[in-house]
Amino acid sequence: MILLTSIAFASEFNDTKKLAEQGDAEAQNNLGVMYNYGNGVPENYEAAVMWYTKAAEQGYDKAQYNLGLGYQDGTGVPQNDKIAAMWYTKAAEQGYVGAQYNLGVMY
Repeated sequence: MILLTSIAFASEFNDTKKLAEQGDAEAQNNLGVMYNYGNGVPENYEAAVMWYTKAAEQGYDKAQYNLGLGYQDGTGVPQNDKIAAMWYTKAAEQGYVGAQYNLGVMY
């Protein structure tokens, strides 16, 4: 059963990476999540941030939120509350509830 799970993660990773490399913001964010949590690939926080950033710069709210988390906690990037708040604000303005909450807590 573990082998099937590993194969499924690897296949999902490859499919997601292909879409991400083509500029798909959702896939870029999902690839960031995979790197962040080690799903189908070894954990790599710097790679996660790179993919989150690509998606966030396209206006993808979940990636903006994920970058906010990274900057708030210092995961994959130097800890920086100002940058975290900037990314949370971008996501919050699009209605992303988690970002609205975290931004409120920061204030």
